[in-house]
Amino acid sequence: MSGPMPASQPLPTPTTKAGLEGLDALLARPGKALIGLDFDGTLAPIVADPELARAHADAVPALAALAPKVAAVAVITGRPAAVAVRNGAFAGVPGLEHLVVLGHYGAERWDARSGEVSTPEPHPGVAAVRAELPGLLDGTGTFVEDKGRAVAVHTRRAPDPQAAFEALRAPLTALAERHGLIVEPGRMVLELRPPGMDKGVALRALAREIGAESVLYAGDDLGDLPAYAAVDALRAEGTPGLLVCSGSDEVTELRERADVVVDGPEGVVALLRELADRMG
Repeated sequence: MSGPMPASQPLPTPTTKAGLEGLDALLARPGKALIGLDFDGTLAPIVADPELARAHADAVPALAALAPKVAAVAVITGRPAAVAVRNGAFAGVPGLEHLVVLGHYGAERWDARSGEVSTPEPHPGVAAVRAELPGLLDGTGTFVEDKGRAVAVHTRRAPDPQAAFEALRAPLTALAERHGLIVEPGRMVLELRPPGMDKGVALRALAREIGAESVLYAGDDLGDLPAYAAVDALRAEGTPGLLVCSGSDEVTELRERADVVVDGPEGVVALLRELADRMG
């Protein structure tokens, strides 16, 4: 169990005009706001074994305080929706009735109200890739995370994680293309998954569904860049948005694009908690 939540902290000031407008809109009309959040590295600290990843101890209390005040909170992740729900401990929490988890980049959806996952048929290329990977990866020191609708090759445990990542990028891309898949690079991970869905597509679809009048998205990795692009597009269309980076030393692209940079999952949780406090 976690201890008492830290005392309230000032909201960080966005460094861009668009970010300031996004924050103002979130606070002015919270009932029309969409809060989008990545899971690993944003709500949950990065760990060597992804099976052991769990949400920050204060994440669920912060989300439960925030969710009733906004139109929706969406956790958008490359993981299967059910795994993110389990690792986040999101099920059955009072206050999280407005939570949805969009797994596999939006291909799966879990709604807190029903507790059910809606999911399409898997892409046949995933099974083909899964069968070929052992021969390709033998002796590399990597390990494979089977996500059901995707497979992820992690190099974090290899003797030289960055060298293994670079060496495998081309052969894994070729393998993916042979079977109609794409490669999504991340923090010491290369994920082979079906095309046509990303976090930006998922975020925009949910924003349309609920009629969002402002959007916040927080992420930490390259897979979050499509969601950043979606917020940029929404802002260009007149929907204010705020881009938050869960800062790390491994990925700098998001830090450079963000309106607000916070210190990892702990900083994200503090930001969510302060937003809930400010929304009354």
